[in-house]
Amino acid sequence: MTGDPRGNGGDDLSGRLRRLDEKLDAREAEEMRKQPAPSANAADRSGFSGGLKLSGDFVGGVVAGFAVGWAFDKLTGWSPWGLIVFLLLGFAAGVLNVLRSIGAMPKYGERRDK
Repeated sequence: MTGDPRGNGGDDLSGRLRRLDEKLDAREAEEMRKQPAPSANAADRSGFSGGLKLSGDFVGGVVAGFAVGWAFDKLTGWSPWGLIVFLLLGFAAGVLNVLRSIGAMPKYGERRDK
């Protein structure tokens, strides 16, 4: 008995490889149909990363203002006025950074001609 024990037709290697390629191509095509469109997934990640960048710009300004104000108060002893002033300046810097990031204001050193 030299035939294929499963009754698939031939023992030759090239026939088996051809059938395997066909099955793999069919399985790959099925997997591609199941996956969502890559552009929608990429757009979701892009929006999320943009939101993280904007929040980082804002929070960075506020944290920097807090740190400078706290250090100023410790060095001069004018507590809490240095913290209040520099925290407000940090808030303004954070808002300015966000506005520059979204393109509502020109970046530092650029001119906006309309």
